Amino acid sequence: MADDDDTRLIVLGRVSGIFGVSGWVRIYSYTDPRENILQYSHWHLPFDGEWRRLKVEDGRRQGKAVVARLEGCDDRDQARALMGCNIALPRAELPPLQEGEYYWFDLQGLRVYNREGVDFGTVSHLMATGANDVLVVHGERERLIPLVLDQFVHRVDLEAGVIEVDWDSDF
Repeated sequence: MADDDDTRLIVLGRVSGIFGVSGWVRIYSYTDPRENILQYSHWHLPFDGEWRRLKVEDGRRQGKAVVARLEGCDDRDQARALMGCNIALPRAELPPLQEGEYYWFDLQGLRVYNREGVDFGTVSHLMATGANDVLVVHGERERLIPLVLDQFVHRVDLEAGVIEVDWDSDF
């Protein structure tokens, strides 16, 4: 992985609302489980077109939501100013993965080919279905391909930017 990849900011959530009157914010977390976003001591948020690193002073799961208090955010008005802001981290701060595991953001944009060499298009995004994750591939049409390694997904080559699948071109 290149150094610029290590410093690339990866969006892990966004500020979705305010919580209380003391500067706490509601977080919509893309992590699984949601509260994993609180494992990081600092988050990057955009201010005037530039990312700024802020300390997470406190945080917790609140019902189905996650709430947090960030440094410099001491009242409701300051919290309101953060609404809609993405929350990001440098890639290097994310936990390392085991062999055969992938972060969704690494798979987005990869070209998908079946074993016969038919180009299905690129991975637009992924969906969690409960049973397994699903690649949403956009090409001449949309295809939903289960992300099941060694059954439907035979090879993921991040360096080459391709995924090889065992998937009939008629599906």
